[in-house]
Amino acid sequence: MVEELTQAEGAIAACADTATWALPEDELIAALDTAHRIEQRLAAVKLALIRELDGRGTATAQGASSTAVWLRERLRLTIPAARRLVDLAEVLDTGNPGVRHALADGHIAVDQARVIADTVDSVQTAVGPEAADKALGVLVEWAGQFDPTLLRKLSTRILDHVAPDIADAAAKAALDAEARRATRDRHLTLSTLTDGRLRLAGILDTETAGLLRAAIDPLSAPSGPDDQRSPGQRRHDALSDVCRLALRTGELPEHGGDPAQIVVTASYDGLTRQLGSGTLDTGLRLTPEAVRRLACDAAILPAVLSGAGQPLDLGRQRRLVTGPLRRALVLRDRGCAFPGCDRPPRWCDAHHIHHWADGGDTSLTNAVLLCGHHHRHLHHSDWAVRLAGDGHPEFVPPAWLDPEQVPRRNHYHRRT
Repeated sequence: MVEELTQAEGAIAACADTATWALPEDELIAALDTAHRIEQRLAAVKLALIRELDGRGTATAQGASSTAVWLRERLRLTIPAARRLVDLAEVLDTGNPGVRHALADGHIAVDQARVIADTVDSVQTAVGPEAADKALGVLVEWAGQFDPTLLRKLSTRILDHVAPDIADAAAKAALDAEARRATRDRHLTLSTLTDGRLRLAGILDTETAGLLRAAIDPLSAPSGPDDQRSPGQRRHDALSDVCRLALRTGELPEHGGDPAQIVVTASYDGLTRQLGSGTLDTGLRLTPEAVRRLACDAAILPAVLSGAGQPLDLGRQRRLVTGPLRRALVLRDRGCAFPGCDRPPRWCDAHHIHHWADGGDTSLTNAVLLCGHHHRHLHHSDWAVRLAGDGHPEFVPPAWLDPEQVPRRNHYHRRT
């Protein structure tokens, strides 16, 4: 085997030196298909070798604690990757031999082999070897059309094709087992980092995952052609918007006798001079810009202190733009007023054009609706907002973006 593999390695090395730019397109595609097929066949050989070495105990004989650890050192793999190879090698050796043959023949990829092996094993346990062989044939055929993710989804209904008389009962049993597993494994971990940020990790059950996606997916799209946020940053901001909306409803359970709220403590002089940082009631620090932005929010409870640290305004929730005033603002702006944004009113804050901390009043002529992203953006950028002569907001871009600084409007909500 070593001699044959060495010859194959030489042939592949020669291919690597070929000038691909000189090949016509049909040859490029054919070469790609062949290279992929060889890759799968080599994977079958590799897995067979790993299985034999694992069975012989070579790893422990050479001082490693396991075959996965030995593979990490030998092939410079990560432990999870090495463990997956060991596990798959065992499955292909002890399971239906047709999966191993399909991989060796280049008909399926390694990731597809994992899916097919799991499915065939489940069918054999539930129905028997004859149905398992039928399932193997169907799945290998599907593997020629579908990637591993879609193949796994399709495999959940494989009994419809090989054992339709028990398919519904088996599907229900599998669904019940999956629901029990999801209920057992659900969790959410919030870990506070040293700088005050929060790391989220966890597993959501299917229903909660659907709810989360339904809530944040519409808010995770780019807000306009100038939105430079990464997908991860957009999802982060979407989650922030959902939390703001939940706080704004006033329907959350009370906490310590008070409605759910954010409390920001700041020096009044520092706030008005745009110099002072703030402190949340959790003890975490906020930048001066964040404090001033939060001061616009209708659901913030300011705890403003004098120079001596004495409370000047504590215990009175400032719903700065509520009731008829907010309804009038919604009728005027109809959603986030920033150019190109399609966020509806329920996702928006009322921003003070002339900041409240600078003495700005709470009125229709001093307010504009902004979504969470553009509210933050306006507070941290050189954009300016004002009301035009017709009473509608317009935004002046910074000079680096538009040297002429021509005012812009949002035409998404109001096209005329």
